Amino acid sequence: MIDLDFDKQGGLVPAIAQDARSGEILMLAYMNENAWHKTLETGEAHYWSRSRHSLWHKGESSGHVQHVKSIRVDCDSDTIVLLVEQVGGAACHMGYRSCFYRELKDGTVSECSPKIFDPSEVYK
Repeated sequence: MIDLDFDKQGGLVPAIAQDARSGEILMLAYMNENAWHKTLETGEAHYWSRSRHSLWHKGESSGHVQHVKSIRVDCDSDTIVLLVEQVGGAACHMGYRSCFYRELKDGTVSECSPKIFDPSEVYK
């Protein structure tokens, strides 16, 4: 078992969710020790919501859960990458496939990730 270093960053470690098949970066969130253990226990991504100050099972409201296929831990044991199968197609609470749906290129901002759902319909 890998022991993560939760002490360096106030009890949280950054967790990058990446599509296991395509390699697309879907989102960045944070895990505390409880979220880490729930993720290992269930095989689905759990995070710590910094805004709500609570454990968050990804997809609990939208149904767009993340099935964890593999976990990579960096050399300092303080950042992880979750290789996931994104159920429902959208990782972003704004309804996009990826939270990184905006691209700045040549001074112009454009959307580079498809919008999958309308958040006002999903999060009533």
